[in-house]
Amino acid sequence: MTHTITLIPGDGTGPEVTEAMRRVVEATGISVEWDVQEAGEKAMAEFGTPLPDHVLESVRRNRVGIKGPITTPVGSGFRSVNVAIRKALDLYANLRPAQSFPGVRSAFQDVDLVIVRENTEGLYVGIEHDVIAGEAAEAIRIITRRGSERVVRYAFEYARESGRHQVTAVHKANILKLTDGLFLETARAVASEYPDIAFNDRIVDNMCMQLVQRPEEYDVLVLPNLFGDIVSDLASGLVGGLGVAPGANIGDGLAVFEPVHGSAPKYAGQNKVNPTATIRSAVLMLRYVGEIEAANGVEAAIRRVIAEADRVTYDMKPTRDDPTAVGTQQMADAIIEALP
Repeated sequence: MTHTITLIPGDGTGPEVTEAMRRVVEATGISVEWDVQEAGEKAMAEFGTPLPDHVLESVRRNRVGIKGPITTPVGSGFRSVNVAIRKALDLYANLRPAQSFPGVRSAFQDVDLVIVRENTEGLYVGIEHDVIAGEAAEAIRIITRRGSERVVRYAFEYARESGRHQVTAVHKANILKLTDGLFLETARAVASEYPDIAFNDRIVDNMCMQLVQRPEEYDVLVLPNLFGDIVSDLASGLVGGLGVAPGANIGDGLAVFEPVHGSAPKYAGQNKVNPTATIRSAVLMLRYVGEIEAANGVEAAIRRVIAEADRVTYDMKPTRDDPTAVGTQQMADAIIEALP
């Protein structure tokens, strides 16, 4: 079977890490046709919009896509393309695993968390306005029962299918009694339908502290949008940083996979950055399309290369100026050679 997959290279270092990913996926021997589409700064220059309609149509047609990081201007300019893709395609569940890897420098060696972040609501709806120009501004946070129910249900279904045993709903319902109160109330109702999966809840600030102190006590976390964004970065920090953190955006019959990290434009074209997060995002993609053997092979190859700590990028060396560090494509070569 040939899989046709939308490939969005992205901005900055995106084209380099997606090229590394593409070569690793093709080296597994599965049949893939890449439908390459541009979004972000390059699309803005060519089409006058960072997210042309034909890019979204490509994902709708192919039902699956993978993308590199896309630059989001800070404080001005166009709004996040990443958020726009999730909203336009209704990719309501953002899946971000955080797992310890032997060979990766981190404070913990036994972390195995999965963050499930609501992807379409909360403050990320982007409804804000000036109350007094230059003096005060207001943003609107939207939480719905439908949005909460489907992301919590996804978390429980994922836990059940993956052999996991606990789901924790993370919230701020002690202060945000209506919005987070609705999220928590809905989570409890959904949890009652899954007696085989343990359920608890944590206030978000306490959750952050507990993850830093004893992450081994947690399994699957499900959170509203902003909290999920923040806590998933915290979880990535527990296992070595964003350079190894994969991500998936899941909807009903559609999915787009992406690394958690940004576009790092200052390193663009230098063949320097770590491709692990993008390649691990492809592992999630391979599992999604049913290529389990290929996914397991790539995951094992990544673990082997990182554990050997020989042909890895500068950020995975003991010091960032280690002369034995290799480039993006050379680390991809090592992963390809380690494939079963």
